[in-house]
Amino acid sequence: MLETMIDYLRITLYAILLLIGFMLYQAWQKEHPRAIASSSTVQTQTVANGHFIPAVAKEKSQAAVSSAVTAPESTAEIKGSIIKISTDKLEVSIDTRGGDIVETKLLQYSESLNTKTPFLLFNDDAKTRYLAESGLLSKRGPDTSTAQGLYTSEQANYELAPGQNSLTVKLNWQNNDGLKVTKLFTFTRDSYEVHVGYEVDNQSSQAWQGSLYTQLLRTDNPPPNNGGMINLATYFGAAVSSTQKPFTKISFKEMREKDLSQVTQTGWAAMIQHYFISAWVPPANAPFTYYSSVRNGLYTIGMIGQPLLAAPGAKVSTSATLYAGPSIAKLLEKTAPNLKLTIDYGWLWAISGAIFWMMQKIYDVIGNWGWAIVFVTIIIKLIFYPLSAKSYRSMSAMKKLQPKIEALKQRYADDKQKFTQATMELYRQEKINPMSGCLPILIQIPVFIALYWVLVESVQLRQAPFIFWIHDLSQHDPYYILPVMMGISMFLQQRLNPPPPDPMQAKMMMLMPIVFTVLFANFPAGLMLYWFVNNSLSFLQQWHIMHKIGNVPAHLGRKKSKK
Repeated sequence: MLETMIDYLRITLYAILLLIGFMLYQAWQKEHPRAIASSSTVQTQTVANGHFIPAVAKEKSQAAVSSAVTAPESTAEIKGSIIKISTDKLEVSIDTRGGDIVETKLLQYSESLNTKTPFLLFNDDAKTRYLAESGLLSKRGPDTSTAQGLYTSEQANYELAPGQNSLTVKLNWQNNDGLKVTKLFTFTRDSYEVHVGYEVDNQSSQAWQGSLYTQLLRTDNPPPNNGGMINLATYFGAAVSSTQKPFTKISFKEMREKDLSQVTQTGWAAMIQHYFISAWVPPANAPFTYYSSVRNGLYTIGMIGQPLLAAPGAKVSTSATLYAGPSIAKLLEKTAPNLKLTIDYGWLWAISGAIFWMMQKIYDVIGNWGWAIVFVTIIIKLIFYPLSAKSYRSMSAMKKLQPKIEALKQRYADDKQKFTQATMELYRQEKINPMSGCLPILIQIPVFIALYWVLVESVQLRQAPFIFWIHDLSQHDPYYILPVMMGISMFLQQRLNPPPPDPMQAKMMMLMPIVFTVLFANFPAGLMLYWFVNNSLSFLQQWHIMHKIGNVPAHLGRKKSKK
């Protein structure tokens, strides 16, 4: 019996260590990412105006492009102006120098729970700089390895009017010999996508060749966590998708150690932070090269396409799509294949995905994420009811055997080996498996971890209220009431189980609710709500089963058969 109870205790402790070890491993992965494959496609790198710009693509045919190329007029010393665009979802600022997006506010998300200030994604502040840049690289402009083109615009402010489904903002650039470039930003109602297109009209006497590049650059300075929730594993860094691999993280540490250069046919390049993401999606079925760089404290991840050619008198166009908004799976899936993988549920993604799907369906009906967690917990308990019921019947039968076990303990007080053998023989005679009581804990562990990822990664739960004092399910309970209730429910459930015969083990088991309460006090309130409801349902289920079989002989360990 002693060895059996030690094994029982070890399983419980291993469950705790497994959960803690898993989270620490995720934190370690964040700081020690694996290396990614690289090739030497992008040979040179340059810096202009403090920002990284990839090298101008080499001309494939000297016959197609005249060697007597006229450099664009230098405008590097002239600063651009800011154009403001407002839609139902976004408030965007574009710098006419390069036509880059230097600020984006997400109008439906606030910075914190106690303010109505829109969440700031892209920004041009020196400490938190985060920009979305794009350009056409060519020796003739608009963008070169030393300067970005200076565009002009007919208006300084644009707004998506009520009833208007899309808004296009045009920026114009031209040089002295007849080369004209139009950069178009198209915004769509109810969307976080920005379609960025280029139209090149070459009315000069020389052929034009250039390459589209798109890039995201930011400082290694994550936004503040206003709620203070401990968060060991939320990823902050870059990621790419390619034909070879649908999702690859590229941490800032890795970017410091090695520049990325990888050719692929399809994919996207993204910057990921907690709850929000930006991603450039290139034209479909067009080869391009990923690159990365760290210059002047800015971490850059981007793509450069194959050279475009516009003969004298000809026109050519190209485009890319920028997503800048919340990490919502259905929106990301609509933008690009595999982009939803940036919502990283870890190795239990299948369970997490199923849990969130159920929560979403319930939320669509009742409109409260807290009650969605409660109902999902009930559904999970119903799914595992047969297995849990069998376990609880076994534990109830074990509790009724305590007088016989105490008698064996007194009989073999001086011989622990014979006591253990006699106890196991008693279990065999009574057809009881002493380890079956561990099954509810073992079943709960993967669900608990999967739900943790759902609560941490799902932007839908960000600042989502429940009832009374719980105003944000993604943050810890400000008054620690839910963790205490969880600990009490765990203690009550524990009281229904047969106590270990060893006093030391009994004391350790009594401490477990306290240990769990302290350990998880700062975890999301939604997770504590799940655990409290789960423990409460388990207690009621176990009490019901024990009450129902109270008059049944211990060796049966099941319900009375009705005659």
